Amino acid sequence: MEGGMHAWQGLTAAGAPDAGMSFFTVGSRPEELIALAWTLEEGSRKFYASIAGTLADNEAAKLFTDLASAEGHHKSTLLGLYRDIAKVEPGPDFPASVIAADEDRMEGGVKVSEALVWAKGRDDRGLLEMSMALETDSYDLYIKMGRRVKGENAKEVFGRLVVEEKAHLGRMAAQLDKQL
Repeated sequence: MEGGMHAWQGLTAAGAPDAGMSFFTVGSRPEELIALAWTLEEGSRKFYASIAGTLADNEAAKLFTDLASAEGHHKSTLLGLYRDIAKVEPGPDFPASVIAADEDRMEGGVKVSEALVWAKGRDDRGLLEMSMALETDSYDLYIKMGRRVKGENAKEVFGRLVVEEKAHLGRMAAQLDKQL
């Protein structure tokens, strides 16, 4: 709190209500939304796995290890949804076979490589705060994706991801409370 707004040096969030949806046009197919979500989950998995070993607090490190595992689970869920909707098995080059997405992106649209550079030397609290911002963006994005996809199964999967992202936020908030 010292220094107030003028001292803040962290990441900032800005954008229109459809922020994060700019990857797609209005007519995006559900398969494209699933492929984008898979890409973002993989990026977040890489980020969480990378920073887990850098955290000073063992409990925080376990949280980030668990989050990396959860992102892997989300990818599996999304692959199942893709099979359901596309009626085909995703190829070995999935998601690139469906969309041209930057594989260096994670939840929140942030580049994994840039987030890892930013994370170097940050304390556990700073990493938790940034991760909460990214998870909040993901939560919001999945709500929007759930509204855009057709079919109850697809809506249910994105709804489940919303619930899981909210649970991630809850765990991070509890850990952040311990840091304060």
